[in-house]
Amino acid sequence: MKNEQTLSGLLVSDFQKLIDGKETSLTVLSNAFGAELTVLNYGAKIVSLMMPDRDGKLTDVVTGHDSIDDYLSSEEPYFGAICGRYGNRIAKGRFTLDGVTYDKLAINNGPNSLHGGIKGFNSVVWDVRQIDAQTVELKYTSADGEEGFPGKLDVTVIYHLTDDNSVLIHYQALTDKPTVVNLTNHSYFNLSGAGDPYIGDHILQIEADYYLPTDETAIPYGPKAKVEGTPMDFREPTEIGERINDDFEQLHFGKGYDHTYILNKDYGDLDKKQPLYAASCSSPKTGIIMETYTTEPGVQLYTGNWMTGNLRGKHGQRYPMRAALCLETQHFPDSPNKAEYPTTVLRPGETFESVTVYKFTTE
Repeated sequence: MKNEQTLSGLLVSDFQKLIDGKETSLTVLSNAFGAELTVLNYGAKIVSLMMPDRDGKLTDVVTGHDSIDDYLSSEEPYFGAICGRYGNRIAKGRFTLDGVTYDKLAINNGPNSLHGGIKGFNSVVWDVRQIDAQTVELKYTSADGEEGFPGKLDVTVIYHLTDDNSVLIHYQALTDKPTVVNLTNHSYFNLSGAGDPYIGDHILQIEADYYLPTDETAIPYGPKAKVEGTPMDFREPTEIGERINDDFEQLHFGKGYDHTYILNKDYGDLDKKQPLYAASCSSPKTGIIMETYTTEPGVQLYTGNWMTGNLRGKHGQRYPMRAALCLETQHFPDSPNKAEYPTTVLRPGETFESVTVYKFTTE
């Protein structure tokens, strides 16, 4: 098994290393129809995802690296990773919960805290157990006070590759003190194949009438805004690149799209744990379609605006600006500081639970 090669051309042995006293490893999942998903327990990262194109040719639709060493030195620490304890941003690295102010969160993104801090869930080694040929379970315990967050948090993430070519991600977390939790997967998708230089030709539709405008540091002002009449409108299938360079303040701030869309569903549905339709994206080059379903209230559209092309990806690929996009299902940025947003507070005796599905078909 040590020299096993994946369908995406990765060597399993290149992902083995001792980090913080724990072994890293690459788990390879495959379904009955030949699709393949590989998961690294460092950061619980999706490393490759092989899906058939319109001609049946398997295509790797996520960016990533060839080895654990490349991940450790990458200028993009979030490729395919689980982000937490709080995915997205918390303004000025502080929040108040039950009258207690927590102000020691790392400032690692302008004036704000991003994706759990300096050593978020994307940068730790998870305990891994392969359940069957199509399912892997990862667990991590975040200590009380880790990265400034209160409470010991026990997190479980399960990746399941279904026989209908879907990737199902199930999140669960328990705490021993009141805390805040926002978990998401940060896969960078290119449905034309990882290494294709531009996702501007992808056709995107998002089931959202509203989005959250942000200030220049990517923190939402608070109130939602209509997408209607703006370049933020993806209610109908639209080329991502069609309006990405429009003279629009929100696009200037992030050099493109980097915004939370408020999905058109009742927040009460969040308690039912039934993933609802959120978005669809397709590549005209390969015919691959990715539909996103989630129990979360929002999805963050990020169009790889800060990718540089400097780092070496899989098989020597380069990932220049806008060479991939993310559809990060999640609660809203800075929710701990905005009482009007769906709560991200988790208390002892409660279970945080979330489900997201990325379903792949062809046209």
